[in-house]
Amino acid sequence: MRDFSHLDASGKPNMVDVGHKKITQRMAKARSILKVDQAIINQFENNDIQTKKGPIFQTAIIAGIMGAKKTSELIPLCHQLNLSKVTIDININSDQEIVIECTAKLEGQTGVEMEALTGATIAALTIYDMCKGFSQNISIKETKLLKKIGGKSDVKRD
Repeated sequence: MRDFSHLDASGKPNMVDVGHKKITQRMAKARSILKVDQAIINQFENNDIQTKKGPIFQTAIIAGIMGAKKTSELIPLCHQLNLSKVTIDININSDQEIVIECTAKLEGQTGVEMEALTGATIAALTIYDMCKGFSQNISIKETKLLKKIGGKSDVKRD
């Protein structure tokens, strides 16, 4: 069994030392999917949902980017990273679900999976918050890592 990298030899929490790792291009892409009912889908026009609070998707994009940038403040033992790029794309799929994809990039010594996952999740939570006035029938169906490039191994999932 592999040792947990976030525990030291005595079992105490430990921030991983990445000082010895080579600086490489790193990228991660994560997806969150919200299941919403027709009352919310019916509000969609001109590529967004307009509310008194503002445009939902545009607000979620900003929130997701901010969330990705603050990952080290939210998740213990994550390294503070100097992200070079974060993008959030939001669409409605053929199953009438809201699909959020967050891509995070940097050149560094550690990966950006947690930043991509955090960005997608914060965007999903923002949409949840802003849409609950239309309907309480909302659930975050899944959040998962789709792709990771750089470091010891690459990951690619459907």
